[in-house]
Amino acid sequence: MPNLANLRQEYAQAELDRSHVADAPLDQFAEWFEEALDAELEEPNAMTLATAAPDATPSARIVLLKGIDERGFHFYTNYDSRKGRELDQNPTASLVFLWKPLERQVRVQGSVVRMPPEESTSYFHSRPRGSQLGAWASPQSRVVDSRTALEDNLEAAQAEYDDQDEIPRPSHWGGYVVRPTEIEFWQGRPNRLHDRLRYRRPALDADWTLERLAP
Repeated sequence: MPNLANLRQEYAQAELDRSHVADAPLDQFAEWFEEALDAELEEPNAMTLATAAPDATPSARIVLLKGIDERGFHFYTNYDSRKGRELDQNPTASLVFLWKPLERQVRVQGSVVRMPPEESTSYFHSRPRGSQLGAWASPQSRVVDSRTALEDNLEAAQAEYDDQDEIPRPSHWGGYVVRPTEIEFWQGRPNRLHDRLRYRRPALDADWTLERLAP
């Protein structure tokens, strides 16, 4: 095992000044996301999704951003998964995007609501057929006896929908929208004096406040 205390990297690619950012944080996110795409980063839409149980026990995992609009950030999952159950009981979450080659990260905090069923269905049918069948086959986050059990479930789903052009969306699967009340943009800087600009609003219908945070 290497000496972890000696692992470090200096950041010096860019700076982040409040005079050069968009007035609205979703516009600023769109600008940074386009730059991540232009840099051809691998899965720039990968994000850490952190949720918490009612007793405040946290859990986190990587999911994929699948859309963004004036409502917020979209992702899809099994409603019966751990994250889905936690969001039912405690509908708040945090997201973190890390774009390491650009020395950037974005942190999002907000409330979470389910997407309208018709939007979830539309996205479900845009997925590869194998992914649609997988949504039927996997009791996500539940204990299973073996890999074979999952493969048996997949074979059963394939047989059930083999003669159907359109696979129905499972009622336990769909989308969520993270509606931000706080979005922080982080840019690595030399000497660990990183730039941190945070947009914050006390309520979803309130105006955004922009402030600089100490690194």
